[in-house]
Amino acid sequence: MTSPIVRRTSNQSGQSKKSERANSLLLGSRRFAAWAAEITLVVTSGLIPFGIGVYANSRSDLNRVPLNPVLVVTERAIARPLALPVSYGIRNVAWPTNILWTIALLAPVTLSWWQLYLLAKTGSTIGKRWLKVRVVNEQGKPPGLGAVAIREGVGRWTIPISIAYLLWRYSFAFPNLGLFTFLSLLMIVGEGIGLPSRRGRRALHDQLASTYTIDAVLASNRQAQSAGGNEAEEWQEGEELAADQTSQSPNLWRRIQQNPNLTLFGVGLTSMTAVLATLIGTQVYIQIQQSQRATKQINSQQFLELVKQLTPNSGATNEQRQSAILAMGGLNDPQSIKFLADLLVSETNPSLVDTIQQALTTVGPQAIPELKNKNQFLVSELESSVDSTATKERELRQGRLQRNQRTINKILSVYSGKKIEGVDLSSAQLGQSGTSGSSLFNLVLDNLDLSGVKFKSANLNQASFKGTRFRGVGEDGRWDTYDDVIADLSQAQLQQANLTDANLSRVLMNRIDLSRATLNRANLSNARLYDAKLNSTQLVGADLRNAVLEKASLTGADLGDAKLNEANLYAARLGRATAIGTQLSFANLTNTDWQGADLSGAYLDRANLSNANLSATRLTGAVLRSAQMENVNLQNADLSLADLRGANLAGADFKGAILAPSKQDPADQFVQTPDLGSVSAVVQGVDFSQAKNLDAKQLAYICTQGGIHPRCP
Repeated sequence: MTSPIVRRTSNQSGQSKKSERANSLLLGSRRFAAWAAEITLVVTSGLIPFGIGVYANSRSDLNRVPLNPVLVVTERAIARPLALPVSYGIRNVAWPTNILWTIALLAPVTLSWWQLYLLAKTGSTIGKRWLKVRVVNEQGKPPGLGAVAIREGVGRWTIPISIAYLLWRYSFAFPNLGLFTFLSLLMIVGEGIGLPSRRGRRALHDQLASTYTIDAVLASNRQAQSAGGNEAEEWQEGEELAADQTSQSPNLWRRIQQNPNLTLFGVGLTSMTAVLATLIGTQVYIQIQQSQRATKQINSQQFLELVKQLTPNSGATNEQRQSAILAMGGLNDPQSIKFLADLLVSETNPSLVDTIQQALTTVGPQAIPELKNKNQFLVSELESSVDSTATKERELRQGRLQRNQRTINKILSVYSGKKIEGVDLSSAQLGQSGTSGSSLFNLVLDNLDLSGVKFKSANLNQASFKGTRFRGVGEDGRWDTYDDVIADLSQAQLQQANLTDANLSRVLMNRIDLSRATLNRANLSNARLYDAKLNSTQLVGADLRNAVLEKASLTGADLGDAKLNEANLYAARLGRATAIGTQLSFANLTNTDWQGADLSGAYLDRANLSNANLSATRLTGAVLRSAQMENVNLQNADLSLADLRGANLAGADFKGAILAPSKQDPADQFVQTPDLGSVSAVVQGVDFSQAKNLDAKQLAYICTQGGIHPRCP
């Protein structure tokens, strides 16, 4: 529909054109400013509660609750297209944070819908109203909900961002979010500038929705002039050229009416093609089904013949039985796999047992589900007969379980990598246990790729995973994206397991038991170890950056030279732990218990130690610069030579704490006494005004070394 054309005098026309040129420049600037205001309002409505939620989450005096499931689902929905890693498993936050982050999610959505409603009903959003900009349809009225949905949903956002996403997704810089943000802004701004037309520029979203962005003040003035009897001027930014081209070019229905024979031929050709494709597809499907049925029938006949040869009274020789077992493994169907798994348990001939294991290994990961079912049956049978079965019978059952375990071990060793991705060994018994008695079997899976294998609640005690990878890249071939293949070790038992140099980055290990395990130099960055047991665990040189160790137990663990930068150890138990030279910068250590631990030379700068228990700890030479140490318990702690500059010590308890450097112990190999000139810098400028239980000796040292306290002269 074209805009109405009104005749004007030459003087009026000239003056109108000059004013419209001036106003068009101002209108473009105000349109951009209105859009920027709209975006700012939406973003600010989410950022403010999100920021307050982050602050609340850093407070140690607030109760912690699981993250809202709506937020978890939203996080994963956003992470997938943007190729972001996701925080899997249990994640606890402060209770106000849960509410504030939910508001941060709902507020922008609500504000966006409200602005769209205002645009549909009045032609102006909040930002457009401020800057006197208005959107109208071809009749000069507010566009309505349908037009606004096309204008904003399709034209302004979907098309530009889709183009930006495709360019980013298949570019060399993927998954760099900075490039995607730049491309998105570039496309949105480019779309908003519009294409050249006879009367200024009109954006794509306006063209799609048949709307016009006008100057609300100018429109009001023209309406007032028209009401006073003056000749009305066209106040819309219609495009007469585009309207003329639309009226002159025939649409689809006109072409159909003008060429009926060609249309009939096209419909007939399309119908014949569809019928032919349906017939061919049906025939192919029937042939595939017949072929599958024939194959199953042949396999069933072969299976029955092989079973006859393997019966005890068949009279077949040992070599013939071995050949039959290998042939059955080649069938690779459910019934043959089940038969071989059962035969592995019942067979006593060592040579035949080896052959059965070879056949099941040939079958590969497809045999794992049946072997797992048999494994769980044998474990339950063994546990139920511990007290009621003779020693010889128990050893026989233990031997059956060991054969099953060795076969699973062999399959995992042979088919490392993508072939075992998604294999489910949850609750499988593949390690030592008290109920199964002494065992000669130890799971050995060194230097393998076990990415994506599910070991949830599995028994992997004393297993060896040296150099093994539990995480791999997904289909995109890039690390730290949504499709990374990650194993599940939650609630698994790995007591005394050897995971030296293993890659456990981002692996889910909530409530895992790694007591007395060896994880030296292991990569545990971003791993989920909520409520995990790491008592007396060796973690020397391990990478635990950004790991979640909330409520974990690390009593007696060795964390020497480990990297725990920005790790979350909220309410973790680290009594008597060794953390010499450990990096804990920016870590969340609120409510942690370090009683009796050795933190000599540890880096705790900017760490949050609020309400932590550091009583009787050794902090000689520790770096505590700008650390949050509110209400920390430092009773009887050794802080000699520790760097406390910038630390917040409000409410810290220094009863019996050692601040002055003690005499160097020649046998101490970890901490070396610095030059006397550097001793004075330990507490220089540190505010001890609100610290508790400072004795006269401590105050004297604080005052002489440049510390701040009301009692200092």
